[in-house]
Amino acid sequence: MDISHWVFVVSVLLLFLASGSFSIDSFHQPFPIVEPDPGHTKLRLSREGLEAISRINTPIAAVAVIGPYRSGKSFLLNQLLSLSCYEGFGVGHMRDTKTKGIWVWGTPLELNIDGVRTSVFYLDTEGFESVGKSNVYDDRIFALATVMSSVLIYNLPETVREADISRLSFAVELAEEFYGRFGQDVAFEPAKLLWLIQRDFLEGKTVKEMVDEALRHVPNTGGDKNIDQVNQIRDSLAVMGDNSTAFSLPQPHLMRTKLCDLKDDDLDPMYVKKREQLKELVASIIRPKIVQGKSLNGKEFVSFLEKILEALNKGEIPSTGSLVEVFNKGIVERCLKLYNRRMGKLRLPMPEQSLQDVHDRSREEAMKAFDELHFGRRHAKSSFEQLDEDIKEVNKNIIMANEYHSARLCEALYTQCEDNVDQLQVLRLPSMAKFNAGFLQCNRSFEQECIGPSRANYEQRMVKMMGKSRSLFIKEYNQRLFNWLVTFSLIMVMVGRFIIKFILIEMAAWVLFIFLETYTRMFWSSESLYYNPVWHFIVSTWETIVYNPILDLDRWAIPIGCTVALWMLYWRCYGRRKHKSRWLLPMYNSHKSGSNRPRSD
Repeated sequence: MDISHWVFVVSVLLLFLASGSFSIDSFHQPFPIVEPDPGHTKLRLSREGLEAISRINTPIAAVAVIGPYRSGKSFLLNQLLSLSCYEGFGVGHMRDTKTKGIWVWGTPLELNIDGVRTSVFYLDTEGFESVGKSNVYDDRIFALATVMSSVLIYNLPETVREADISRLSFAVELAEEFYGRFGQDVAFEPAKLLWLIQRDFLEGKTVKEMVDEALRHVPNTGGDKNIDQVNQIRDSLAVMGDNSTAFSLPQPHLMRTKLCDLKDDDLDPMYVKKREQLKELVASIIRPKIVQGKSLNGKEFVSFLEKILEALNKGEIPSTGSLVEVFNKGIVERCLKLYNRRMGKLRLPMPEQSLQDVHDRSREEAMKAFDELHFGRRHAKSSFEQLDEDIKEVNKNIIMANEYHSARLCEALYTQCEDNVDQLQVLRLPSMAKFNAGFLQCNRSFEQECIGPSRANYEQRMVKMMGKSRSLFIKEYNQRLFNWLVTFSLIMVMVGRFIIKFILIEMAAWVLFIFLETYTRMFWSSESLYYNPVWHFIVSTWETIVYNPILDLDRWAIPIGCTVALWMLYWRCYGRRKHKSRWLLPMYNSHKSGSNRPRSD
């Protein structure tokens, strides 16, 4: 049992080591990276092929071959890679297409491009117009190959047809949306378009002349929309002339079904020569894949591919608009951060109009930055609208925050004013002037400090509170002043008679007391007194004494009262003896005046 157990363990280890060595050697074969879904309408990633790419740490470039099915794309790639049909891409001799989706050769070619060591992958794509596929699926294959490749070889047998030009509509849209932004970080650099015409005779024309002739305007006297569309593509391809080239390749051999079994010595010498020239041409025009100003390594290329495929599968048909949204997503986020940074500097709360002005300026700045940085000309509208919606959402939150801070500030000021008014209601010495001064100061402080959207609401509350408090103060003011004056007159009677013994003070106090008491007895109530001119004079005098710019008697009443009491005590004990001769006003004399007078008789 022990021996069999160890044999089993050793076998498992050997299988594991064998599988590891197989996984390293297996990179020398083609892998699918994009496959069709069961409905053959959309594309999905194949992890097997992505692992072959993601392991590369150097900058990556891709050469993709596109064209009709059974046009020799797989054989051409094997020739460019110097591989036989039995070790390279599978070559189909049957009626149906051999390659499904997009395949990659697992071992890249290492080239030195402008001093940078670059890994060049070769991609084989599923042919157009094969049986059992939709045109939308072909469009997705073409679109994906256009975006992910650095060199796009358009493999065409014999000649350039109208349908072949129409296939380039996606490349044209990409050119119109992304290319031509020189001096800025483009979303991705355009693939070099290589027209490859496999034809033995060009009837005295160069392949470049043949392509240029195919791209000339076609007369459209009947107003056919399809012809107009193809003519627009022709015009755009002419603009892309600096980014495209043409090359002719003769047939390698008349026996096309036997090509995989033939060596270079068996092939047409002209074909072998032109094939080597084609290799040199591809090597001379290829560049590392650049996305937003940065070359991609394996993992970054896979991440880029995932985003592109998600965008192309987004709708019923692949569109450049979806790609524009992908590349503009980061720019939208960047512009939104710019808006947030500007609005984040605000000190809330602030007036609504001021906030709106800052919002308008910040939004204008963010939109200006988007206009300068965004990708896409016709299809950037959705990204623009997305940025506008995001800005509106952020602004909505800022408005809510401004309302909250405004409500807190105004509530605090309102409460403070309410407390101050309550204190004014219970003044020790009632004073209308002091109440009005405190009222105005509170109102002025509220108007200066309460800002924001809550101001109008709290202003209404302030008006109601102030009006109610003022009415209550006025209602109690006369009664409190009357009671205080009655008490004051009695106190002054006592002070004038027994403390300082100043007869004029006592007389004035008696006059005030008699007036207050007899008037209210004669006219039924004290309210009638409040309309008497004498009362108005008394009130004016009281207000002048109690509260004026020099003295607030309500605040200093206790210190002044203590000082006066001490002064009177001093005067009562010492002052009257020292300064008796200086008093000009009559005072009480406590000595018996009759005992000192001489007798008359």
